[in-house]
Amino acid sequence: MIEAGLPSAERWNMSKAERIGLIAGNGNFPLLVLDAARAQGFDIIVAAIKEEASPEIEQHGAAAVHWLSLGELSRLIETFQREGVHRAIMAGQVKHKQIFSSIRPDWKLAKLLLSLGTRNTNSLLGAVAQTLAEEGITLENSTSFLEPLLAKAGVLTKRGPTPQEKKNIEYGRAVARQVAQYDIGQTVVVAEAACVAVEAMEGTDAAIGRAGEVMRSLAGDASMLGRELTVVKIAKPDQDMRFDVPVVGVKTIEVMRHAGAGCLALDAGKSLLLDGDAIIAAADAAGITIVAE
Repeated sequence: MIEAGLPSAERWNMSKAERIGLIAGNGNFPLLVLDAARAQGFDIIVAAIKEEASPEIEQHGAAAVHWLSLGELSRLIETFQREGVHRAIMAGQVKHKQIFSSIRPDWKLAKLLLSLGTRNTNSLLGAVAQTLAEEGITLENSTSFLEPLLAKAGVLTKRGPTPQEKKNIEYGRAVARQVAQYDIGQTVVVAEAACVAVEAMEGTDAAIGRAGEVMRSLAGDASMLGRELTVVKIAKPDQDMRFDVPVVGVKTIEVMRHAGAGCLALDAGKSLLLDGDAIIAAADAAGITIVAE
């Protein structure tokens, strides 16, 4: 459980008798939020997304777990209202491409989708947050209970970046900032200050894997690109900490190792290291450097 550095009830301006809602997507993020909030004595009402959340969430001591489909926005609101939830946290990825899958939105979500000028992550989740607020449910920062896991500035691993990796980071940040302002993705993968892959709907790990495939395809060519990749993952220029916060875990390090990536650059204070020290240990074992700025 996460214990140190957690927000107090006073900071939340709420009593511990007040229930917190947790909208749970995939991965460990929602499990960590649930454990951390319970460690502070809060009762948690989980709305687990059927298409994304792990069944393990049933084993983490929530006051109640309700399984909802991604398209059931009306039912989400009704569930929280019935359970007396007025504040909620959204944690865990919900794949953007799911919105365009065979999942049928209910009338409230359909109306919301039709009202959007663009269907990128910011506009979609921002509209969901606004809808929740109109129904008396305030969406809080997703990192509220996990601030000790936010990346601190500096080199986080034993090895620091090489001169070439520093050049890659500088170039990658410039590219990523341009991409992020259009809410396309948070990650770019660079080799020799050349962009090899840009994240879109497929997600960070898939983008890194694709970059590795590109570099392997060049193995027999007289390519001018160095084989080692640098991964740059940044927050958006106007990052809303309520959702879509940059997140990395041990799996990210494993994907990087397989792809031949030796450097990971993050935004300090805005990127979550979900597995804490285990990420640093995995990176050190793989010879990967992690740096946050």
